[in-house]
Amino acid sequence: MPEDSVAAGAERPKRRALSENLRLRIVWGAALAVIALGLTYNGTVSFAALVLVIGLFLSWEWGRMVRGVSADVAFLVHSLAVAIAIGLSVSGYVALGAAALVTGAIILVPLVFGHGARLSAIGVFYVGLPAISLVWLRDDGPYGFAAVLLVFAIVWCSDIGAFAAGRLIGGPRLWPRVSPNKTWSGLIGGLAAGSGAAAAVAALLVTEASPLRLALTGLVLGLVAQGGDLAESALKRLFGRKDTSDLIPGHGGFMDRMDSIVAVAIVAGLFALILDPRAPARALLFGI
Repeated sequence: MPEDSVAAGAERPKRRALSENLRLRIVWGAALAVIALGLTYNGTVSFAALVLVIGLFLSWEWGRMVRGVSADVAFLVHSLAVAIAIGLSVSGYVALGAAALVTGAIILVPLVFGHGARLSAIGVFYVGLPAISLVWLRDDGPYGFAAVLLVFAIVWCSDIGAFAAGRLIGGPRLWPRVSPNKTWSGLIGGLAAGSGAAAAVAALLVTEASPLRLALTGLVLGLVAQGGDLAESALKRLFGRKDTSDLIPGHGGFMDRMDSIVAVAIVAGLFALILDPRAPARALLFGI
């Protein structure tokens, strides 16, 4: 058999596998997005419950990666700190929620002691800070849903735009040592899509907001989203992992899907805290 025929035969199963994986990504991604949007729209309590469930999965995956165990006492402390922080935040005590995270991180350092202690403590903030930020934004009166939707729209569209541009255009790699599949064209496509999504939120949902201002916000947060993705890729490479788990078919683990939202939620929360801590969602959407 000619060599090109052999190569073509070997390539067909690979293409079928890629196609099947893409179908799984689309189906599960769409299903999770519908669930997330429904619970977010329903109100702060249902949204906080969603954040809590995802936070517990993230805590489990974090310990599995940095300590190499699926469940241990450190996981219980990590999960408890995150759960208390979310509960306090949904009750209006955001500062106490942050204090619960600090307490959990402090307890983890001597509890783990040695290899993985520092990263175990960092994991409490990795999971807890975006959880507090998102619940805090959602709980802000009439603009809470729009603010969280803005975060979702920027992250989701940035991911889709980066994937599409990278696949269709290709070109030079962005940072091969950290993430060999990411390209500069993907970065630009992701930033453009995130910026456009933010402008669309202003035009379609929050008409009193400035589309130009939110487009700029989308550009900045889109860059943060790409940075969060790269940071998680670097962490996985450090521990020699391709995915953090296989909980979501076609996607890997929750950390693999939440890396950008984690980064964007933290930065959006800090931005709102600086502008107007009494009305975070309004601050994110309208500025000062």
